[in-house]
Amino acid sequence: MTNARTIKPASSPTDEGISFIPATERIASVDVYRGLVMLLMMGELLSFKHVSQALPQSSFWQFLYFNQDHVPWFGCSLHDMIQPSFTFLVGAVLPYSISSRLNKGATFTSLIRHAVLRSIILIALGIFLRSMSGRQTYYTFEDTLTQIGLGYTFLFMLGFCSQRTQLAVLAVILAAYWLAFALYPLPAAGFDYASAGVSKYWQYNFQGFMAHWNKNTNFAWAFDRWFLNLFPRQSPFRFNAGGYATLSFIPTLGTMILGLLAGNQLKAHTAKLYKVKFFTITGLSLVALGLLLHYGGVNPIVKRIWTPAWTIFSGGICYLFLAFFYGLIDVAGRKSWSFFLLVIGSNSIAAYVISDGGVRDLISNSLHIHLGQTYDQLFGGAYTSLVNGSLTLLIIWLILYWLYKKRIFIKI
Repeated sequence: MTNARTIKPASSPTDEGISFIPATERIASVDVYRGLVMLLMMGELLSFKHVSQALPQSSFWQFLYFNQDHVPWFGCSLHDMIQPSFTFLVGAVLPYSISSRLNKGATFTSLIRHAVLRSIILIALGIFLRSMSGRQTYYTFEDTLTQIGLGYTFLFMLGFCSQRTQLAVLAVILAAYWLAFALYPLPAAGFDYASAGVSKYWQYNFQGFMAHWNKNTNFAWAFDRWFLNLFPRQSPFRFNAGGYATLSFIPTLGTMILGLLAGNQLKAHTAKLYKVKFFTITGLSLVALGLLLHYGGVNPIVKRIWTPAWTIFSGGICYLFLAFFYGLIDVAGRKSWSFFLLVIGSNSIAAYVISDGGVRDLISNSLHIHLGQTYDQLFGGAYTSLVNGSLTLLIIWLILYWLYKKRIFIKI
């Protein structure tokens, strides 16, 4: 049995199955942060794109649309922070999960077995959700849940290591991933860009050394051209239209390690104001380092292939979000405003499945069936997505609220 860690018992927000846990035993600031992340994901129902296209002269709706969509390649929008935030928080709660299980008498072997099972379930659930609209299983591994699942067991084992080891592994992961891309040869003069689904003259292509991280001509794309074709497919895999890649789970593990380091600090016996200061300084430093790598021509900030610069940059933003929520909720004690987000964050897996699957579409379609096909035109055609999306979101939140009131928290 392994209980050599100095992690002391605490209530776990990550127990598997259907947990009946008093809301007061949960980490409120983490749940609220997770709730914001899930709300941003569910907010796709509002389709600011539809409103922006209907009102092309409005810079306000263009701004909202920009932040409800991913940037084409490099850079960052608010929507781009959903996956890294969700991933970061997996690491942040891990020290509490390990401590809780050790306190209940779990052995190291049983803990690792649980971590492996959880990884398998996350991978399978990600593939299942991506296959719901297909005619056969769609084997893809760039989904948020799948990416977390691929790295979770490694993260769990790191949870039993010293912080120095965790930092060393983080540095090795980012350096090795950077080197693999940097050493992969650039496209030859006669390269068929059409076969990679991208134009040679695409406006977001990098030039010079940074071209090693261009869309669908990089190391991760080459890996997927081999790996994904090992699975049964309707047609051979040639490229991912968005440029996403399986191997992104490696630097995604780096994001989870950054979260693990934050979780260590959350659980440490230090003053709360010191923790806020630590999260803020760390966040600003990581953001500055990411920008330096990008504008210094060392490594671009690209979320779609989760470059090391993106891991560092987005990790810094995650630390700043955590500093904000922890400072406001756990230090200042201002909690009442956050209840809406708390309900969502307390059942993040349920919220993820509902908003990503057929349940969301079922609710949306049912509104048209029972309220009429034109009910959402109450404020004009430009705002139909807002009316339908808002009501759908409200119903989803009420479902999550019922689970919250019953103290039912669905976990993997």
